[in-house]
Order: sequence, then C-alpha cells, then structure tokens
Amino acid sequence: MSNNLNTPSSLKFTKMHGIGNDFVMLDCIRNEAPDEDILSELAERVCDRHFGVGGDGLILILEDDEADYRMRMFNPDGSESEMCGNGIRCFGKFLFDAGLIEAKAISVATMQGLQLIEILPGQARGQNPLQVRVDMGAPRLLRSQIPMTIVEGNGGDSRVINYPLDVNGQIFNITGVSMGNPHVVIFVDDVENVPLKEIGLQIEHHELFPARTNVHFVQEMGRAKFWVRHWERGAGDTLACGTGACASIVAAALNGKLPNSDRRALAHLPGGDLNIEWAQNDKVYMTGPAMTVFEGALGREFLK
Repeated sequence: MSNNLNTPSSLKFTKMHGIGNDFVMLDCIRNEAPDEDILSELAERVCDRHFGVGGDGLILILEDDEADYRMRMFNPDGSESEMCGNGIRCFGKFLFDAGLIEAKAISVATMQGLQLIEILPGQARGQNPLQVRVDMGAPRLLRSQIPMTIVEGNGGDSRVINYPLDVNGQIFNITGVSMGNPHVVIFVDDVENVPLKEIGLQIEHHELFPARTNVHFVQEMGRAKFWVRHWERGAGDTLACGTGACASIVAAALNGKLPNSDRRALAHLPGGDLNIEWAQNDKVYMTGPAMTVFEGALGREFLK
C-alpha cells in the first residue's frame, strides 16, 4: 500500500455499530480523505479483526454537490458496496453528534442513489444509542434489477418469488429483492440450524448472480415478527444487515406472510431488532439504533 495519504501523521476514525453491524467511520469533511487508489486495500487492513481496528465495513463521510452529504462504504474484502442500511444510520448519528445536521430529514448520496435519513425527535447529541429512520426507497424486484441472469423460457425479466434455485443438487426456494444492492431471501423452519457459511457462500457466488448477492435465511416467529440471519456479500456472517432486513420483510409480503394493508414487521437479527415498513407509497422505511463505540487514529506505520 502506498503511504501517500492526505494526513500529516495519522488517520482519525470513529468506531460505530448498528445492532452489531460495525463500521470504521472516516470523517472526510473536517479531515482530508485518503487517496482513491488505496481505499480498497485500506478497507481490508482496517476491517481486519486481528491486525486492524475490526469491522464489517469502512465508511467515508463526504461532502456532495447535489445531496447534503455523500457516503461511500467498502467491505472487508475491499469491494465497494452500493448501499448499507446499518451503516447509513451510523452515518446519520455521526453527523448529528458532530453538530453537522439537525434532527430533520437530510439527503445522502450513495452508489445506489439518494437516501433520506432522519434523527427521531426528542433525542440529544451524543445519545447512545440514537434512533435513526431511513427512507430506503422502493424495492427493485425484476431479475434485471437485482441483478439476476435472465433465463430464456423462464418468464423473462420477471419477479423472482419462491423460485427453486439449484445449489449443488440442493434446492432452495429464493425470493430476489434489490434495495440498491442484491439480496436473496429464503424462508426456513429453523434458522439456527442453517449451515450459513457453506450455503451462503455458495449462493453468493452462484452463476445466476453476476454481481454476487447477499443471502438471508428467515424464520417466522409470530405475527409480523421474523428471525433473520445474514450472509453478506464481501463480509460473510454478520450480526446484522439493514438492507437485508428490508429485503426480508419485502420478501415476506411478496410470499403472503404479511397483509397488503399493513406491511410492517419487526426483523429480529443476531445483533438486535429493526422496525421495517413497506409503505403504500412503495417505499421501505427502516428504523433502528446507531451507537458510537470509540474513537482512535491509525498511524502511518499501519498504513504503509
């Protein structure tokens, strides 16, 4: 890695998490950003849980010409993600605690488009946890939007609902949803006994997903409550995935597990709970906590 960083002697960071999905946040508004050509490798080093800070992603907080702010998120494998639901809540808390925004809706530019985030009223700067609501936009449900390879003679560019996917001779009935990034949702009777690493990795890299995919196993836990486990593209088994929770609730509605009149549900994840609503305006709203863990600085010797 080049050590040509736009910092005098160190790189300041803030460690945050949204229900266990943890991130290393870089303030590139009040501090100069690292050079573009090192971001991928920097993410790999920073997210390493043994030799780095440790995290499910590296997030850059940036100014933007069209939105109020811009967020970039890099996975632990160095790949850049289109969007991150838990990460954008942490993004909102960081800005609020720093006094850069008020408790009202602001726009954030991401690779998948503009997102609107809102700090719920009645909360104080520095509050841990802080409740943040995110307008995640409308889900994208066609094969081309997920993206998923269009199979000739199999419905063309259609929705993918309860579709039988062959994974090395084993059939998984999948529902495909894009929340700006690709997701596959699979409903099971016992989510705890799913071989998540084995199956998740195989589906992530399945030939039908040209951009790879996130994989979520979902179990019904009663009325409008679902237990979700995640295999995240580029990150693996994580405690939470915000966009995945949204995709799971959308998939639940598509599979008749939620009434059309009230598509609100609680997504119970290993790291905590998120409230998800697929509203009548077709937008998905996610509400959940964000927390600051600690602040620190990476020395140049780490970044060489």
